Formats: sequence, structure tokens, C-alpha cells
Amino acid sequence: MIGVFDSGIGGLTVVRALMQEIPSYTIAYFGDTARTPYGSKSRQTVIQYALEDSEFLMKQGAKIIVIACNTASSAATEILMENFPLPIFEVISPAVELAVQSSKRLRIGVIGTRATIASGIYEKKIREIAPRAKVYSVPCPLLVPLVEEGWLNKAETRMIVKKYLHPLKEKQIDTLILGCTHYPILKDIIQHKIGKRVTLIDSSLAVANKIKNFLRTHPAINTTMVKDSVSEFFVSDVTPQFEKTAQALLKKHIRLESIRL
Repeated sequence: MIGVFDSGIGGLTVVRALMQEIPSYTIAYFGDTARTPYGSKSRQTVIQYALEDSEFLMKQGAKIIVIACNTASSAATEILMENFPLPIFEVISPAVELAVQSSKRLRIGVIGTRATIASGIYEKKIREIAPRAKVYSVPCPLLVPLVEEGWLNKAETRMIVKKYLHPLKEKQIDTLILGCTHYPILKDIIQHKIGKRVTLIDSSLAVANKIKNFLRTHPAINTTMVKDSVSEFFVSDVTPQFEKTAQALLKKHIRLESIRL
């Protein structure tokens, strides 16, 4: 089983990508909807949440943990690797690698939560691979609440996206990393506002490909994985909007189970 967690609904973009790339594998998803968003919390709080989320997924039988949250990826990856004896995947490194490969002029934009942008993790990882890259980052704190509320096609959402992306358009970036797993849900709006010449990097697709390659090259782990295509979905608070958005995103009926950590 592959365990995937996020602060809310955004991590389902990773689940969707995994279902596309390795459809036979069983997935357990935990969305911490009662404590969303993680992006406005302190680093220590995010680490504590990530430890609790991962422990829950391990108890469900997860053999691999995917941190489907950029904020938790930037704050808690090393701590999780130290505390849990199983493969841990985060969404930042695969997105960085793909962005550097895709950018022709190495003018890369990053959008994310306040916590992710403040961490400087994207700039650090990009410059480790491409020291000459120009990296421009913009925090977009309103986008996660808009997605969680299901405001996916509202005029207000389009206006806010346009305002956030304006500084990046002025910098003439050629590649934009969607540095939050909620943001691919707004991909069409973001692409329209930033311009069709800018390549969008979806971290959910990047990490799904990383996991697919990992399983192919690690048969000892692959043989322990359940492959019955049955996935489970857990949340810390069931809301009608989460259920509606989740089913639209995954294009199938899902049953949400509410749990308390």
C-alpha cells in the first residue's frame, strides 16, 4: 500500500497521478481537513502534524509514504526519514528536477504557500542543480482556501490568480513550478493568466513518475505492495465540499472515512 497525506484536498492530485501511472496499486489517502491549511502554521507544528499523519498511514499498512504537501515536504522530510524505516517521497525534489530540465532560459518561477516560499527550499534545490538559474518566488496564501471551498471557476479566483502571477510575468519566466499540490486543480486558470509560452510544472505528476521508477528498480519492496486497485480515503473532518471536489477530481465515487488522530 502507498500512503499519501496532505493538509486537505490538494494531495488528491498526487493520488490521481498515481492512479494514472500505477493503476493497480492500493493507496491510502489521509487529508487533514480539520487542521488545514498547513501553510500558515509554524514549522514545528507542521512537523508534528506530519509525524502523526505518517504514523496513521503506517498503521493502515503503508509500505511507502508520500508527503503530498509542499509545506510538509519543506519542513518535515528529514524528520520523517529519521523516524520511519520505509521509503519517504516528497513533492519538491521531483518538481525541481523537471523544472530545470524543462526551462530553456533557466528563468523559473515558483508559487506556493507562505511557509513553503519562506523556507527558500525551491531556490536552494534549483541552484544545487543549476547554479546560474534565476528563481522568482511568490507566496499565494489565498489559493488553498479557494480550492478547499470549491471556488474553482469564480471570477474572484481568476482575479486573485492574476494578481499573484503579475510579478512573475514581469520577470519573463519561462517555467512555473506549482509549489503546492492544491494548485494543479487551478491549472487551467494559472496557465491562462501566466501565458501559454510558460511551462507549468505539476509536482503531482513528477512525484508519481518518481515512485513508478522506484518500484520498477526496487523489486524487493515492490513485491510487498498490495495491488488490488482498492483505495481508501480518510479525513480528519468530513465536509460536503471536500467530497464533491474529490469526486470531481478523481472522476469516481469515493467513500470518506472520518478519523481522529
